[in-house]
Amino acid sequence: MLFNSWSFAVFLPVVFALHYAGRRAGWQVGVLTVASFVFYGWENPRLLPLLFVSTLVNGLAAQDLLSAGRTAGRRKLVLSLALAFNLGALAFFKYAALVGSVLLPALLWKQVGPWLRDIPLPIGISFYTFQGISLVMESWWDGPKGGIRGLPAPANRREAGWFQAKVWFFKAFFPQLVAGPIVKAGEFLWQIGPKRLADVDWDGAVKKLVLGFFLKMVVADNLKDATADLNLAAFRELPRLNLVALLYGFSFQILADFGGYSLIAQGLAKLFGYELPLNFNFPYLSRSITEFWRRWHISLSTWLRMYLYIPLGGNRHGEARTYVNLFLVMFLGGLWHGAAWSYAVWGTAHGTLLALERLLSRAGKSGEQPGWTWLGAIRAFLVFNVVSALWLLFKLPEFSHVVEFVKCLVNNPGGVRPQPLYVIGLFSLPVVLWHLWSAAAPLRARLSASRQGQLETCLYAAMLFLLVTNAGSAGDFIYFQF
Repeated sequence: MLFNSWSFAVFLPVVFALHYAGRRAGWQVGVLTVASFVFYGWENPRLLPLLFVSTLVNGLAAQDLLSAGRTAGRRKLVLSLALAFNLGALAFFKYAALVGSVLLPALLWKQVGPWLRDIPLPIGISFYTFQGISLVMESWWDGPKGGIRGLPAPANRREAGWFQAKVWFFKAFFPQLVAGPIVKAGEFLWQIGPKRLADVDWDGAVKKLVLGFFLKMVVADNLKDATADLNLAAFRELPRLNLVALLYGFSFQILADFGGYSLIAQGLAKLFGYELPLNFNFPYLSRSITEFWRRWHISLSTWLRMYLYIPLGGNRHGEARTYVNLFLVMFLGGLWHGAAWSYAVWGTAHGTLLALERLLSRAGKSGEQPGWTWLGAIRAFLVFNVVSALWLLFKLPEFSHVVEFVKCLVNNPGGVRPQPLYVIGLFSLPVVLWHLWSAAAPLRARLSASRQGQLETCLYAAMLFLLVTNAGSAGDFIYFQF
């Protein structure tokens, strides 16, 4: 079910009313859990068994890891089996074709390749699988302490039932189920409890929902149509300036699309009394690639740091090992986005840039200064252009198409087709202004509170007006494919 669909417009108020119809945590958790499975299976009920099994396996594994009296050998076995299940399911549905094309002999690949390529990709599997890994890893770490924050080890059958109810709710909570933010167990489970309608943060929820829907429906959906020519059949015929505009247009589109989804998810969670982590923090203001990854898809970068980079050794074993860890984490982070070599190249490129920045920083050549200077603005512009160029690997997952685009960028004729440039410029402008609004925070602070409130009211009213009058054609969120 899409957030920007009429079915969701009916679904949300019904679930909201049922949720607050009861005051007990058990009722509210039950309502939201059932509603989340309905939400996930609305258009394709065949997706439900995998989510059901994933939740069941991770819930039972977490309960076992947190239970008292388990031997070290049993705990290691349970952890290994749970991780093998999570990674195995992800590998089968997402990477079977890629792995098969590399490892299988040509004759065998010819026989089984078509079948492997036809394995359907369950929507959101990367997100809820990573949440499952978070649950079992935190249960492994915190088991000797008696439980994760908000999920103590059950002492009897009744507590075991409530334990599993919390796990099922955590895994399935619909606002973030299919495209994040990736919620870690310890930052969500402690929030589970009875919620009151009187405590709803209406101001925060409405603002996030309006901005999120505006970014998705007005900005991203209109840019989606404007960047439709970013495919092999179309871009071969375009002038160079139009090709550059397509790159910039997609850069703004992917931020508006994914950032819009995350804001909608946060706003919806607030309606039910829950807080989801920040996922985007004006990433195109970044003055380095390192800063970019502190601002872009924050829940993924922190997940990779906590559950991959640090367990690999982080920066604790010398510079050479640190660089290897950076390369490996970013390579795997690239592959997390899809089973195509262009994603791996994208991740490797970012890993290379992160390592290079670290090297320059150690040499004293790359210090970041607080506040904004002309040098900082130039660096932010350069980082934005590097990041935008690398987004080409997202839009064109066939690496040969990326190479062809670069050739066209060099060899295609000059001139311009003005209409696409006008549309891209017009619908990219809100993202630019959104970032400038953040950068101008010191200037806005000089205004009185009433003036700031009036200005914000006008901006949100304008966004609501544009939502009604200038929404683009509805489309899936880009990150649904991951």
